[in-house]
Amino acid sequence: MIAPSSTTTARLRRCGSMPFRPAGGAVVALVIRPPLRIRTLYRQHHTPSHSIRTPYRYAVSRRIFGVAGSARSGDVWTRSRGGRRPKLTREAIVETAIKVADADGLAAVSIRRIASELGVRAMSLYTHIDAKEDIFDLMYDEVAEEALVKGDLPDDWREAFLQITHKERETGLRHPWMFELSHRSPRVGPNGLRHAEQSLAAAARLTDDPESMVAIITTVDHYMLGYTLREQHVLEIGDNGLERAHTSLLEREYIRALLESGEFPHLKPVFERGLYGRANFEQGLNWLLDGIEHDYGQK
Repeated sequence: MIAPSSTTTARLRRCGSMPFRPAGGAVVALVIRPPLRIRTLYRQHHTPSHSIRTPYRYAVSRRIFGVAGSARSGDVWTRSRGGRRPKLTREAIVETAIKVADADGLAAVSIRRIASELGVRAMSLYTHIDAKEDIFDLMYDEVAEEALVKGDLPDDWREAFLQITHKERETGLRHPWMFELSHRSPRVGPNGLRHAEQSLAAAARLTDDPESMVAIITTVDHYMLGYTLREQHVLEIGDNGLERAHTSLLEREYIRALLESGEFPHLKPVFERGLYGRANFEQGLNWLLDGIEHDYGQK
């Protein structure tokens, strides 16, 4: 057997233990802990014994023989006690994913980011989902619930469409990533079905033909989508940004010369008044509904 080195002996003494060598030749450390009982820890060739099983013995062996451990911040009694972590839920995952997307865009949504925000391990999310695409599906269905008109729709088809379309637009402005996600064709959930049913119910006040109903809601949706996407851009740069863009364009000598040439008599006053890119959602929607009413009339 190999005699204990000076380093090992010093570690034993720091732990309140003294090494000795019995007849068998093995190095033995006597450790005293409350209640006062003698525990023997065997060490041969500076390798911790595999027979150490209890947490206490394992901790002592690590302290004596210098087994590397995790960094610790002070004594355990002086560290704050962490409260019991709430059970991870699918709802918490989706809520966090939406907050991340609202703040940093859809590209920022990842398993690792969501886990970090929730203070859990990334792998723990897979208890509730199979892939990141599941989160996207759940996010889309969650915001579809926000787009629903609460309660019964108005009996008047026009007022029903106005309420539905305004709710969609407001939801899209709150969650700019919603339309981007829709292009990825997420799986339709229960709230998506409810929204489609609500829109068809409004169209049914005009016609009983399913094909015409789909054509009507598709036309209205396309107007809302196109307008809101453009509106999102204006909101991102702000009114000042839009004004600066017009001013910058007019300050370009080449553009100014073209506008003064007489070739663009209608475009010139629009640019000079800073009207290009501005529109009124309500006015455009009413024009669209006027055309639909002209074709189908009021039931």
